[in-house]
Amino acid sequence: MGPLDLLNHLLNFAAPALFVGLLLALLAPLLYKKVPVAHGLRAQVAINFVAGLVALVGGLVFFGRDGKMLSYAAMVLACAASQWWAMRR
Repeated sequence: MGPLDLLNHLLNFAAPALFVGLLLALLAPLLYKKVPVAHGLRAQVAINFVAGLVALVGGLVFFGRDGKMLSYAAMVLACAASQWWAMRR
């Protein structure tokens, strides 16, 4: 595997966490209008991305392969918990 293939695999592995984190950070203020946001949009996306990526890496280590639905469910729960934490502070 060449370096471009490795980069492609890593980006495709991290893409779901990035998109879920971005979507959650964009939609959260629309759903919770009364809650003041303590962090900016970039910080919320970064926090959600890191939480989702940690969940995906945990699923990869636990199951030994990528793409399990339980890993994606854990990613969504981790992103939701981190967004709740970011909106709460």
